[in-house]
Amino acid sequence: MDTRELGLLVERARALVAGGERRVLGIAGPPGAGKSTLAARLAARLDGLAALVPMDGFHLAQAELERLGRAGRKGAPDTFDAAGYTALLVRLRAAEPGVTVYAPAFDRALEEPVAGSIPVPPDVPLVITEGNYLLHEGGPWAHVLPLLDEAWYLDLDDRRRVPRLVARHVRFGKDPARAARWVAESDEANARLVARSRDRAHLVVRMS
Repeated sequence: MDTRELGLLVERARALVAGGERRVLGIAGPPGAGKSTLAARLAARLDGLAALVPMDGFHLAQAELERLGRAGRKGAPDTFDAAGYTALLVRLRAAEPGVTVYAPAFDRALEEPVAGSIPVPPDVPLVITEGNYLLHEGGPWAHVLPLLDEAWYLDLDDRRRVPRLVARHVRFGKDPARAARWVAESDEANARLVARSRDRAHLVVRMS
């Protein structure tokens, strides 16, 4: 994404908070599409107007995934606390005066969520949240989109997205063969599911 394209997205995000009230912008898309990168760049360019709260902080802990028999599908919709994420969005929208809301983060080095990691002060007008399933219609995920003032879907060609995703897994500790297998068997199943909700977005952003 070039500087001009990013600038247009920054101005679109800035317009959401022109009235001064708390707004929530959601950025969705398949694994490896660039959601976290774009969200971070937006927040940085908005210079104090935005807090970044990723959906990934609501991954279930590894021990719980193993107890449920879902560890081999980590990243699928039912491996997150979707109801907890929705409850956080409700709190964030309310922006109670004088109350800082703390959100969890996901530590990729540990492969675990870490509670209370992200402070969202009440005077920050925009919350940017990003994740795979913001537009998903299944189960408690269906409650997410109505809590977003605007939702964007990031669209990146699979020929670029898949190698980028494999490289990310390698960077965080998987050997190349295991990384490629995980992407093929797990991440791409999730990507196909995410793509089915593309048309629910207010804006489709073509990534490069």
